[in-house]
Amino acid sequence: MLVIWLLVPVGAMAFHMGPGQDHLRLNKVSRLIEDADKSAVAEDWEQAQYKYEAALDSIPEENKDLQRSVRLQRAKMQIMNKQLPTAHADLKSLVESLKADENADPAVTTEAQAALANARYYITWLMRVEGKPDEKWQKEISAAEQTYRLLARRAEQDGDETALVRYQEDLESTIRLARMDLGELQGIPLPSQ
Repeated sequence: MLVIWLLVPVGAMAFHMGPGQDHLRLNKVSRLIEDADKSAVAEDWEQAQYKYEAALDSIPEENKDLQRSVRLQRAKMQIMNKQLPTAHADLKSLVESLKADENADPAVTTEAQAALANARYYITWLMRVEGKPDEKWQKEISAAEQTYRLLARRAEQDGDETALVRYQEDLESTIRLARMDLGELQGIPLPSQ
């Protein structure tokens, strides 16, 4: 009994130095995500983005679902923090990796696709105002339109009326943007989130 009792601290130390480190790291990540969420609610986009990035750096490589979810939230904060081109590129990469993984969380995939379509909408708006050639901005708005159609169809199949209405409204907005005259577009301020 005495030998077993003396081995308990050795076992506790082995756990602390091995699997315990993963638990500590995940606790840190959880706190960072919680703080980032609070910053996002308070509309402190820069602080939220910073905390999501810190959380992303601390997530173990094998925890792909959590990494993807945090990458998505970070990209949303980048959009709100006026880093649209960076967010657009990050979201493209994220959506491609989600589509390639059969085991990816469908909710995160849907949310990432919606965020990418949203980024494409704003990128198109900016390209048109800047006078970019039609070929460039039409690719983006067409991709956003296709994504919103897909998401609306999926929401209808799932019976999610709230999401269906939102995606249909977003689809209508993308169609209006594509058809809008440049002079009319320049007279309207860039819509907010």
